[in-house]
Amino acid sequence: MNMITIRRERRTDQAAREQLLDAAYGRVRFSKPSHKLREGRDPADGLSFVAVEDGRVVGTVRLWPVTAGAGRQVLLLGPLAVDPAHRNRGIGSALMRRAMRDAQRGHQAVLLVGDASYYGRFGFSAEKTARLWLPGPYEQHRLLGCEFVSGALDGARGLIRAPRRPASKLAPLVAAMTRRRAAPQAA
Repeated sequence: MNMITIRRERRTDQAAREQLLDAAYGRVRFSKPSHKLREGRDPADGLSFVAVEDGRVVGTVRLWPVTAGAGRQVLLLGPLAVDPAHRNRGIGSALMRRAMRDAQRGHQAVLLVGDASYYGRFGFSAEKTARLWLPGPYEQHRLLGCEFVSGALDGARGLIRAPRRPASKLAPLVAAMTRRRAAPQAA
């Protein structure tokens, strides 16, 4: 066994990451509600990690900004995947520890869909997620949360969804130009 390095994901890792996710989860991953929340979006800045051995990506995890109910900003973790040939070596745990350590800086809580028996060791439970729901079918007992700030998920209720994209900085300029064109011209 060689040394495993956990580092931030690079653009050059993306093809290997997709191959790894295909090997770990297959095509079913595209039908999951959590995938629908991630689709077409970028992960949270600085919160995408890979495990690398001999220059090869053998594990991955990302965190994504979401809202949990009305305006509660949290992160959604996933997917966590380890190459099937490299499992049971602590790579998934190392990725989780790094992701959770870095996510604590500037975030109050993390949600995920997974097994409490595995994710419980990282502080996740279903204790405060019973009144949250995902867009699509999933098993409620697998929706787990972990607070970095005590009480961050207290009273959380509602749909977990991708945050609305902020308006472009050009939006006011485009609106002003559109109004000018629509204004009647003097003869």
